[in-house]
Amino acid sequence: MATKKTTKTETKKATKAEAAPPVEQTEATDATPVPAKTKAKKTKEPKAKKTSALDATMRVLEEAAQPMTCPEMIEAMTARGYWASPKGLTPAATLYSAILREINATGKESRFVKTERGKFGLAKK
Repeated sequence: MATKKTTKTETKKATKAEAAPPVEQTEATDATPVPAKTKAKKTKEPKAKKTSALDATMRVLEEAAQPMTCPEMIEAMTARGYWASPKGLTPAATLYSAILREINATGKESRFVKTERGKFGLAKK
Protein backbone atom coordinates (compact mmCIF):
# COMPACT_ATOMS: atom_id res chain seq x y z
CA MET A 1 0.00 0.00 0.00
CA ALA A 2 1.39 3.33 -1.04
CA THR A 3 0.69 6.40 0.99
CA LYS A 4 0.97 9.88 -0.38
CA LYS A 5 3.29 12.16 1.47
CA THR A 6 2.36 15.81 1.56
CA THR A 7 5.07 18.36 1.26
CA LYS A 8 5.20 21.73 2.92
CA THR A 9 4.50 23.60 -0.32
CA GLU A 10 1.32 21.62 -0.96
CA THR A 11 -0.01 22.35 2.50
CA LYS A 12 0.87 26.03 2.20
CA LYS A 13 -0.97 26.27 -1.12
CA ALA A 14 -3.98 24.52 0.30
CA THR A 15 -4.14 26.77 3.35
CA LYS A 16 -3.81 29.92 1.25
CA ALA A 17 -6.63 28.83 -1.04
CA GLU A 18 -8.86 27.94 1.90
CA ALA A 19 -8.06 31.16 3.74
CA ALA A 20 -9.04 33.47 0.84
CA PRO A 21 -12.61 34.74 1.25
CA PRO A 22 -14.93 34.42 -1.74
CA VAL A 23 -15.31 37.54 -3.88
CA GLU A 24 -18.84 38.85 -4.04
CA GLN A 25 -20.28 40.26 -7.25
CA THR A 26 -22.10 43.59 -6.93
CA GLU A 27 -24.24 45.30 -9.49
CA ALA A 28 -22.65 48.14 -11.42
CA THR A 29 -25.57 50.51 -10.67
CA ASP A 30 -24.99 50.29 -6.91
CA ALA A 31 -21.33 51.27 -7.08
CA THR A 32 -20.49 54.97 -7.00
CA PRO A 33 -17.85 56.04 -9.50
CA VAL A 34 -14.56 56.90 -7.86
CA PRO A 35 -12.66 59.71 -9.61
CA ALA A 36 -9.28 58.58 -10.86
CA LYS A 37 -6.33 60.21 -9.21
CA THR A 38 -4.05 61.86 -11.73
CA LYS A 39 -0.89 63.76 -11.15
CA ALA A 40 -0.63 67.17 -12.68
CA LYS A 41 2.04 67.13 -15.35
CA LYS A 42 4.64 69.81 -15.21
CA THR A 43 4.80 71.84 -18.36
CA LYS A 44 8.30 71.84 -19.69
CA GLU A 45 9.52 74.66 -21.80
CA PRO A 46 11.05 73.41 -25.04
CA LYS A 47 14.79 73.63 -24.96
CA ALA A 48 16.62 75.40 -27.71
CA LYS A 49 17.84 72.76 -30.12
CA LYS A 50 21.60 72.61 -30.33
CA THR A 51 23.13 72.96 -33.74
CA SER A 52 24.64 69.70 -34.91
CA ALA A 53 28.14 69.51 -36.31
CA LEU A 54 26.76 68.80 -39.79
CA ASP A 55 24.40 71.79 -39.68
CA ALA A 56 27.25 74.02 -38.53
CA THR A 57 29.39 72.61 -41.35
CA MET A 58 26.70 73.60 -43.83
CA ARG A 59 26.77 77.19 -42.56
CA VAL A 60 30.56 77.37 -42.67
CA LEU A 61 30.74 75.98 -46.20
CA GLU A 62 28.01 78.36 -47.40
CA GLU A 63 29.91 81.33 -45.99
CA ALA A 64 33.27 80.16 -47.35
CA ALA A 65 31.89 79.29 -50.81
CA GLN A 66 34.80 76.92 -51.40
CA PRO A 67 35.76 73.38 -50.34
CA MET A 68 37.45 73.03 -46.98
CA THR A 69 39.21 70.36 -44.95
CA CYS A 70 37.65 69.09 -41.74
CA PRO A 71 40.21 70.75 -39.42
CA GLU A 72 39.54 74.08 -41.20
CA MET A 73 35.79 73.59 -40.78
CA ILE A 74 36.14 72.74 -37.07
CA GLU A 75 38.29 75.82 -36.52
CA ALA A 76 35.79 78.05 -38.34
CA MET A 77 32.78 76.58 -36.50
CA THR A 78 34.44 77.11 -33.13
CA ALA A 79 35.61 80.65 -33.96
CA ARG A 80 32.13 81.71 -35.13
CA GLY A 81 30.40 80.00 -32.22
CA TYR A 82 28.26 77.66 -34.34
CA TRP A 83 29.45 74.45 -32.73
CA ALA A 84 32.14 73.30 -30.31
CA SER A 85 33.33 69.79 -29.67
CA PRO A 86 31.93 68.41 -26.41
CA LYS A 87 35.26 67.29 -24.95
CA GLY A 88 36.13 65.23 -28.02
CA LEU A 89 39.75 64.45 -28.70
CA THR A 90 39.45 64.25 -32.49
CA PRO A 91 36.54 66.40 -33.67
CA ALA A 92 37.95 66.68 -37.20
CA ALA A 93 38.00 62.88 -37.60
CA THR A 94 34.47 62.66 -36.19
CA LEU A 95 33.24 65.32 -38.62
CA TYR A 96 34.99 63.60 -41.53
CA SER A 97 33.28 60.33 -40.65
CA ALA A 98 29.86 61.99 -40.25
CA ILE A 99 30.11 63.70 -43.64
CA LEU A 100 31.12 60.44 -45.34
CA ARG A 101 28.25 58.60 -43.65
CA GLU A 102 25.79 61.18 -44.94
CA ILE A 103 27.21 61.01 -48.47
CA ASN A 104 27.05 57.20 -48.50
CA ALA A 105 23.59 57.01 -46.92
CA THR A 106 21.79 59.63 -49.01
CA GLY A 107 23.76 59.42 -52.24
CA LYS A 108 22.87 62.15 -54.73
CA GLU A 109 20.59 63.87 -52.22
CA SER A 110 23.46 64.52 -49.80
CA ARG A 111 24.18 68.07 -48.69
CA PHE A 112 27.91 67.53 -49.13
CA VAL A 113 30.20 66.40 -51.90
CA LYS A 114 33.80 65.22 -51.67
CA THR A 115 35.77 67.47 -54.03
CA GLU A 116 39.24 66.05 -53.52
CA ARG A 117 41.18 64.09 -50.95
CA GLY A 118 40.28 65.43 -47.50
CA LYS A 119 38.14 68.32 -48.80
CA PHE A 120 34.39 68.67 -48.84
CA GLY A 121 32.12 71.21 -50.43
CA LEU A 122 28.40 71.82 -50.76
CA ALA A 123 26.47 69.80 -53.26
CA LYS A 124 24.90 71.88 -56.01
CA LYS A 125 21.14 71.73 -55.99
